[in-house]
Amino acid sequence: MTKSFHTHSFHIPVFGIGYSIDTPIKVAHYGINSVIPIGDHRLIEKMREFHCEKMQIPFKPIDENVEDSRAKRITEYLNLIKDIVTENFNNLKKSIFEEGSEITKYFEMLPDTSILKTEYNDMLQLNRNEAKQEAQQKLREKLIPGSIDVNIMTKLDRVNYSQDNKLLPIEYNDAHAALRGFANSNLNSAIVLSAGLHPRLYNYMSDFDDFFPDSKGEFKKKITLKVSDYRSALIQGKFLAKKGLWVSEYRIESGLNCGGHAFITNGYLLGPALEEFKENKEQLISDNFELLLSALKNNDKTLINEPPPISVTVQGGVGTQEEHNFLLDHYKIDSVGWGTPFLLVPETVNIDQATMDLLCKAEEKDLYLSNISPIGVPFNTVRGTSVDDDRKKAIEEENPGSPCPKKHLVYNTEFTDKPICLASRQYQKLKIEELKNKSFDTDKFKKAYNKIVEKTCICIGLTNPAFLAYGIDNGAKNQGASVCPGPNMAYFSEIVTLKDMIAHIYGKIDLIKRNDRPNMFILELSMYYEYFRNKLSEMITPLTKKQTDHFVIAKEKMIEGINYYKNMFSNINIQNELDTFKKKLNKLI
Repeated sequence: MTKSFHTHSFHIPVFGIGYSIDTPIKVAHYGINSVIPIGDHRLIEKMREFHCEKMQIPFKPIDENVEDSRAKRITEYLNLIKDIVTENFNNLKKSIFEEGSEITKYFEMLPDTSILKTEYNDMLQLNRNEAKQEAQQKLREKLIPGSIDVNIMTKLDRVNYSQDNKLLPIEYNDAHAALRGFANSNLNSAIVLSAGLHPRLYNYMSDFDDFFPDSKGEFKKKITLKVSDYRSALIQGKFLAKKGLWVSEYRIESGLNCGGHAFITNGYLLGPALEEFKENKEQLISDNFELLLSALKNNDKTLINEPPPISVTVQGGVGTQEEHNFLLDHYKIDSVGWGTPFLLVPETVNIDQATMDLLCKAEEKDLYLSNISPIGVPFNTVRGTSVDDDRKKAIEEENPGSPCPKKHLVYNTEFTDKPICLASRQYQKLKIEELKNKSFDTDKFKKAYNKIVEKTCICIGLTNPAFLAYGIDNGAKNQGASVCPGPNMAYFSEIVTLKDMIAHIYGKIDLIKRNDRPNMFILELSMYYEYFRNKLSEMITPLTKKQTDHFVIAKEKMIEGINYYKNMFSNINIQNELDTFKKKLNKLI
């Protein structure tokens, strides 16, 4: 590797809500960047109470009926997380350089490419006690904690109502309130915006000074966009620049080879997307800076002399040191996200033993792209989760659906004036009654019925892991857990320590015991082939012109991707695999 890192060349992305709700407390003092989801204010309030009690900090509850309670709860929680991380980090800096100490652990986990790691190793070679102590003090002064970033899914922007059932202004929508909660916090970190362009939410960001640069071109609050392709990054980056807002990081994620919701591209593969960013990064900076300056001037904001830096990061399916290093070196990536493997590191996430055991045993056939999410976006999961057992039991008792206590994903108005959730008991009962009035044969009825009742309450399923991990009573009867690993989970099969997972990332040990794991790019390519093949097989009527055009474009994009990989990997022995996929693609249409 040619690159040198001050701390780490990886980050831990956001997981399902409860899994990473407090991950920075566990890893930030070691210099590791991670992301908190801030969509569920009730979970956040419960976790604030838990950590206040644990840290012996007075807890002042924020009642849900208080005006702007969602934003206020988020602000207070993020401030608490920062305080705890700061205390953990200060304690680490004060610890003694000895085997097993926190400060020694910090340095031992650094990659060998880190300048700081080199200085640490040099310190160990010093013989004179005075010189060693002086070197240790200099090392302490150079330590930095990991960033406490937060995530908002832009599309999860449910409208809210007052206690007297009046529609509240848009500023009280879920995503808007979450944004305000972050903006008003003491954090000096980034907000990770996922799920695509949301014009009204992006406009609202310009109401907060922390998102604008100071005279040095620095930001109290940074903006990170999670995207699947360069075109999306270009459109969103320019939209924000015209508001005087700068995107500090473009976080590229595989459309399919990822965990959680899969925002699938039209056959546009990860490798070509990374190449396009690499080729156009400087132009992107130049174009956006011109728009930024104009917007800052027009809005009487502080002007800056040069473009602020932009980072390009990637996540989705990486699993080996070779892949990690290739992304850093070939595409000049600034950081690589390792998500799914960290579900087997209980030091970093909240996860119950039963779910960990399920993930350890999971094979390719157990990990699948499901339709269980109520928001209508494909969702990566694993067969056999406890929350799915609860769903099946409710169906057997002829009472399918969730009571929907959280109401985060209420968007359907098919039967009601107020939106309800597709996974709710209310919606599924109404939809099944409608289905019974249709003259379907038994087979067709069963397929339609299963499509209705497969929707699962992921609000409860993805928050419960935090309650289960800490033994917190959440007041709900349903204590099942959902989990959303990527396909990469099939190749990791044991619970490990944080130190061992990082050692795997940097090639010091190998946690993958199988020898049949495909290259991450090949796996994504095969997943796209299977996805579009299945979509075609589901068609029961002749394709419309629009549908035909969609599949033709997908085929063309994938073949372009295959040709790109052929050229890029000309010296790597995967040619036969690529030829096989090309033959399959030629049969697609």
